[in-house]
Amino acid sequence: MFVAVVPPASVRDDLAAFLEPREGLRWTPAERLHLTLAFLPDVPERIVEPLEERLRAAVADLTPFRCRLGGAGAFPHPDRPAVLWLGVHRGRADLERLARRVRGAANDAGAAVEGQRFVPHLTLARPPRSRSGLRWVRVLDTYRSAEWEVTEVALIGSQLLGRGRRPLHEVVATLPLGVES
Repeated sequence: MFVAVVPPASVRDDLAAFLEPREGLRWTPAERLHLTLAFLPDVPERIVEPLEERLRAAVADLTPFRCRLGGAGAFPHPDRPAVLWLGVHRGRADLERLARRVRGAANDAGAAVEGQRFVPHLTLARPPRSRSGLRWVRVLDTYRSAEWEVTEVALIGSQLLGRGRRPLHEVVATLPLGVES
């Protein structure tokens, strides 16, 4: 499972249109684009409900905020990238605060969070490690999305379907920001 901010369809479609003529890589389809706040590699069925409850409570008092994609990079390094990504031009501090809350709630529910440091980004492609990604990072760095308001996060289940196939993603819960009970 993972917890993510999913940009609106208009932002995802615009980015897909920007990427479409750029051949040479298999780009992430628009419907799968998201900003992962926490990756939860192993969530037992028995804690899904408590996880959802804790996540809901963790984001309930946070104010919705504005976000805009922009700036590009590569993990671990542009010379030999495993991942090409688009960063966050506006809303970075808010996403970091949101990720801290989400990760804390997941840990409290007993769902171990993958321990890597949070870097707000949207994964665009996984190029062959044998090729430099510097040219791609320069091209991707020219993109800026429209601004949108982040009003919710999604808890998403991810089912692996076998080698070479993309996992199946299903929204388990949508958790609104700024809705205290």
